[in-house]
Amino acid sequence: MTPAAAAPVPEDASLKELRAAAPSCRACPLWKPATQVVFGEGNQGARLVLVGEAPGDREDQEGRPFVGPAGRELARGLEAAGIDRDEAYVTNAVKHFKFEERGKRRIHQKPNARETKACRPWLDAELDVVAPDALVALGATAAQALLGRDFKVSRMRGELVDSDLAPLVSATIHPSAILRTRDDRDRGQERERFADDLAVVAKALSSLHR
Repeated sequence: MTPAAAAPVPEDASLKELRAAAPSCRACPLWKPATQVVFGEGNQGARLVLVGEAPGDREDQEGRPFVGPAGRELARGLEAAGIDRDEAYVTNAVKHFKFEERGKRRIHQKPNARETKACRPWLDAELDVVAPDALVALGATAAQALLGRDFKVSRMRGELVDSDLAPLVSATIHPSAILRTRDDRDRGQERERFADDLAVVAKALSSLHR
């Protein structure tokens, strides 16, 4: 098997320059079936960075992160926590949509460790440029990519953890998990817990001065 090329991350680049370079990445095979790369989006001076797993079908089509159903849940949770999404930078641990085709549908698949590792230089570059005061990993894939394979979102969600990634670091569920709940009652409870997790970061961020 021919080794994959290293991610072509330009040095000392702005977010605009990183975004322009990302479509040329061939560090893993996910670029082949995907429509396009889905890079992060937001203010280069954002105090908060939110990192999800990977783009979904809608994101793959539009080329923007968190614009599908999970994005709506994220927006709902941020609003409930008192966080303006326009003031955050949102991205994913993996920049291409991974899926399997079932008829006319494209079903999301979880990126594996190799794919996450191959894409890590892009995420590191984003974090270096934005240099956020707070970082929130959304879901197990993002949390384990950033905080180690032993990190368990189910046990440590909503907690502030020590990390050199940012002054404030936390993790919670991926908003798509809310969509998979069994009924309206459970969905409502999970939305409240998700917003509460984000509110922990919002409160800490409000007391942290640059």
